[in-house]
Amino acid sequence: MVRVRESASRLARGRQRVLITGESGVGKHLVARFLHQRSNRSSGPFITVAATGASEAQLTKQLFGSEDWAGLKACATDGPVSTRGSAPAGSFAACDGGTLFLDEVSDLPLGVQGQLVRALDDGVAVEGKRRATVRIIGSTSKDLGHLVAAGRFREDLMFRLRAAHVHIPPLRDRRDDVRPLAEWRLSSLPRHIEYRADAWKAMEHYYWPGNVRELVNVVEQGADLVDGGVISLDDLPESIRGYGGDGIRPKDERRRHVADDLFTKLVDGEVDFWCDVHDVFIARDLTRDDLRGVVRRGLATTRGSYRALPALFGMQDRDYKRLLNFLAAHDCAVDFRPYRGACRRPREVGLHAVS
Repeated sequence: MVRVRESASRLARGRQRVLITGESGVGKHLVARFLHQRSNRSSGPFITVAATGASEAQLTKQLFGSEDWAGLKACATDGPVSTRGSAPAGSFAACDGGTLFLDEVSDLPLGVQGQLVRALDDGVAVEGKRRATVRIIGSTSKDLGHLVAAGRFREDLMFRLRAAHVHIPPLRDRRDDVRPLAEWRLSSLPRHIEYRADAWKAMEHYYWPGNVRELVNVVEQGADLVDGGVISLDDLPESIRGYGGDGIRPKDERRRHVADDLFTKLVDGEVDFWCDVHDVFIARDLTRDDLRGVVRRGLATTRGSYRALPALFGMQDRDYKRLLNFLAAHDCAVDFRPYRGACRRPREVGLHAVS
């Protein structure tokens, strides 16, 4: 994190676009604000546009002031900017002289990605006479390279956003930060709270899948629920209490974590099944139980439909039989019937219906 801060401090002095990567909850928005506050644009606006969950029309209007890109007036690369047809001010124009933070750029619809490429190349008119001067900072918790290979992200946009790169490691890889971060949050609470040694030990050994955001939530929850001013191991959430004692993660919980993490990355397109799962399994770095856990989570999502797993896992439809043969050959198939339950006959669903 010292290196992250040093890199961000150097980049803050420049004007190039920055892409911040890291798992969900590591604090990418804080690094974005750090870059803005230490730049020569710190007196200008800092505007965040969150791509997750928004439609193409909503994002186009939020970014450029209109739901119809064809009606927008982008600046020409050369010559004066026309005053005719200028669009209402969106975030690009409103951020003139400041920083525009695009949160989770990997979730931008392809149409908006194309609009953004054009805006980054040609600029966007502001006040009808000049181009807005905006510094772009993007963030993502996904691997843009994998998304480009899958046809879900524009390669030209990736290279434009990744002029400079800052990666924030997950909290489990910097466990020495757990206690300082928790104490930082405790210092801002209205009542004095202390942690016993056994509670600190469990906190420092826990793997924090939700990263800093989860840590802050645990601290705030503990402060609200504990009667006295001291938090012991028994006052922590059950998922963390298992990391007390010798600090070794229970076997069943380790297995659940591996399966959950791998399933999430498959669905999000961060890993490829045949390259990152199949090959690792064949090399015996992934157990049958781990792979069965991934399949179980897939069947729970598709209501027991093996036919829908290729789309869910980012494969081609023609990989259906190959997947079944692979699972059967290595005794990793899972009975689909418990996942159908009392539901009506499942539809053959695609990725859009199950993600």
